[in-house]
Amino acid sequence: MNIINKLTIRHLKQNKRRTLVTILGTIISVAMITAVATLVISFMDLLERQQIADHGEWHVQYHDISSAEAAEIREDEATADLILSGDRGYAEFNESLNSYKPYVFIRELNDSGFENIPVTLQDGRLPESPDEIVVSEEIVAADDETYAIGEEIVLDVGTRVMLANEQEPERPLQQQDALLVEEEERQEELRDVSEEAYTIVGVIERPTWEPSWAPGYTMLTYTDESYMSEESDVNGLVVLDRVDRSLFGHANDVADAAGIERGMISFNNELLRFMGVSNNDNLQTTLYSLAAIIMAVIIFGSIALIYNAFAISVSERSRHLGMLASVGATKKQKRNSVFFEGAVIGLISIPIGIGAGLAGLGLTFAFVNRILNEALNVSVPLLVTVTPWMIVTVVLIAGLTIFISTYMPARKASKISAIDAIRQTSDMKLTEKAVRNSPLVRKLFGFEAEIGLKNMKRNKRKYQVTVFSLVVSIILFLSVSFFTESITKSLEMSQEDINYDIQVMLDGENQGEDFTGAVASLDEVTSASVVREAFFTAWIEEENISTFLQERVEETPELLQEGRYQYQVNVYGLNDGAMRTYAEEIGVEPGQLTDNSDAPAVLIDKAVHIVEVGSGLSDKRVEAAPIQTTTGSQIGLFHENVETGDQDPIRAVTVEAMTDTLPTGVSSGGGLGQLTLIVSEDVYDQLEAGVEHEFFSNSYMYLDSSDPAQTQEDIEAISNTHTYIYNVEQSRNEQGQLVMLMSVFTYGFITLITLISIANIFNTISTSISLRKREFAMLKSIGMTPKSFRKMINYESIFYGIKALLYGVPISIGIMYLIHLSVTNTFDYGFTLPWMSLLYVGLAVFAIVGAAMLYSISKIKKDNIIETLKQENI
Repeated sequence: MNIINKLTIRHLKQNKRRTLVTILGTIISVAMITAVATLVISFMDLLERQQIADHGEWHVQYHDISSAEAAEIREDEATADLILSGDRGYAEFNESLNSYKPYVFIRELNDSGFENIPVTLQDGRLPESPDEIVVSEEIVAADDETYAIGEEIVLDVGTRVMLANEQEPERPLQQQDALLVEEEERQEELRDVSEEAYTIVGVIERPTWEPSWAPGYTMLTYTDESYMSEESDVNGLVVLDRVDRSLFGHANDVADAAGIERGMISFNNELLRFMGVSNNDNLQTTLYSLAAIIMAVIIFGSIALIYNAFAISVSERSRHLGMLASVGATKKQKRNSVFFEGAVIGLISIPIGIGAGLAGLGLTFAFVNRILNEALNVSVPLLVTVTPWMIVTVVLIAGLTIFISTYMPARKASKISAIDAIRQTSDMKLTEKAVRNSPLVRKLFGFEAEIGLKNMKRNKRKYQVTVFSLVVSIILFLSVSFFTESITKSLEMSQEDINYDIQVMLDGENQGEDFTGAVASLDEVTSASVVREAFFTAWIEEENISTFLQERVEETPELLQEGRYQYQVNVYGLNDGAMRTYAEEIGVEPGQLTDNSDAPAVLIDKAVHIVEVGSGLSDKRVEAAPIQTTTGSQIGLFHENVETGDQDPIRAVTVEAMTDTLPTGVSSGGGLGQLTLIVSEDVYDQLEAGVEHEFFSNSYMYLDSSDPAQTQEDIEAISNTHTYIYNVEQSRNEQGQLVMLMSVFTYGFITLITLISIANIFNTISTSISLRKREFAMLKSIGMTPKSFRKMINYESIFYGIKALLYGVPISIGIMYLIHLSVTNTFDYGFTLPWMSLLYVGLAVFAIVGAAMLYSISKIKKDNIIETLKQENI
């Protein structure tokens, strides 16, 4: 090791406090970079494993293949495994305990299917031939004698077909289609029924891939190529040897070689998007763009912290470097001295930072895994997933961060001349123009403020470093705070509008006031309202439709008819008590909504709409006004005549008020081109009376309860018939846990960001104050009193805070907008400034600067003036 590097290490040891602060700041920075990268990878890994656990592992599906086509697919070099899966059909299950699941559903799988598709065997074994079958536990629970292991069963298996009606023709139905029932009569039947015999060899748990609304309980039997024919209705699900973006084109090539139509190919997009190979996925784009922005902010903050530390180090060592130059040290040696200091700190900080980041995430995951199952309904744990490329990337980013942080100080160190460094004049600005202040400063704030401002201008570089540190801290805090608010807002938009505890469907004998009165008087019920809902249409002029629809209309003008767009209108009628409560809640006189002469209505003017930009998770949620209108305007309602298909006019309602507040039990709609209107019970009756043909209306009772579970039991005891009751307590608990889960991560980042910010500010200000000991001693020597000295320091703190806010807030707003734009890939809502966060950060800046100043001054206030003035280097 050469003499320059030895002197550098000695300097680091002598300035232990500054060295430790720099190392700690670098460790926190590297830990946060590691945590952000690992969190994204781990979360995507969780989603991938959960998708496999729920639906199995496969990547490409070829529909309705023959045995020859199956052989061609299996022989392809990219095929790691081939799953054969076919739906044999449905059979009546007369023993069913659930009227909405009257069938058994039979699916056949080969050996690879039983290995790769999630099937949990409870008892017995899996089928090994087409005449063996395993049954779901619910089937055994309904009839444990007929469906016991070893029993032979004979089923009439057929295809579900929806019966034709005036709106839709006949079509086959799948397991994803719920049972079609209208007025207790099935609107479907089994066709092409054939008798099939099976021997039960095992019992399985209800498969996770069976939808909760599916009409058939699952049974599984066996198949493979030897049992297939040219007419077999079997799908081939391919597990690929290597998954990358080339699989889409390769699947087409395989289909062409096997003679399969390209339209018979589909992909497991849900799994592929989590593996990073989806062609179009807004959720993935949102996640990665947010992570990139947050990581960029963290890197920027890290550079600022480390840069300030090295800039202060060069300032402290300027006299030392000048003396080295005077005895022959070259520019390269002085520059390399700073680079060597950065290398030493990096070698210490980067490994510790990576380890700290992974350990911190490990502890966090250990905590959140306890609530993860309930919050996100996942069955696999969140694991710390580390890849070699991620570690290499973190090391490169951290190394680049330290290099950038040391580059400018190193250049400055190389340019320090021996005379200037020894005299320490390079940072001083002593010209009259450089330190000139406005006369208003002294008149308004006194000579202490003028001296404080002159001192900052005189030591411009140290002043700029301090302001820069504050600006970075403001940007870090506001950016992460806004990120947290954006995630919370997106979470709220992804959840349903559930503002009640229990929903009770009112039908049959449960429609009367006796039933609703008895339910409302239950001890646990704190509030109750009856809501009736019906569906109408309205023709809205083009200039009044929402901005999103206007964009769609420009692309597809045929959506308009005579310059108007047809809206779907959801009308909700509230009983008198609920309407009075709602009117008071939105600040409207109840009489305005119950005066039925003009059919007053409340328009919900803000709603979350789902805009289709793809399939599944690619859809975008948009928060926007459904139409552009004002109070006092009228909306003409129409109702479709089921027999003729005509739109019969009913009457116009008057928009008496507009609000984004929803009454209990009312949803704001889920698509563009929908309106939500709230009317009184009398107005609702007028609308219903205006419909001369068949009219469909639903009635619900919505309850708030101190004990939802007990209330549900009481309602079931009161009801004489089967009553549909939806208890949302569990759903609300899951949403609350999900919010807590997100808060653990986001507020954890805010805590670390705050630590970086405070360390940054205290390190910069305390070091700056320490370097000004001689300056302060000189001011005291010419008669500045302790009171005037404190005033000067206070004014300096204020100047620092104001200047930092003038730069930091606008830059932060720009970064907030970038975060907002990245979120709008999936969730679209208006950009609003977080005024409370801006207020808090303003107060915090002055508080932290003031505390740092007071702390630093307290360390030097007992210094002897003469001894301090005699010191040549502080």
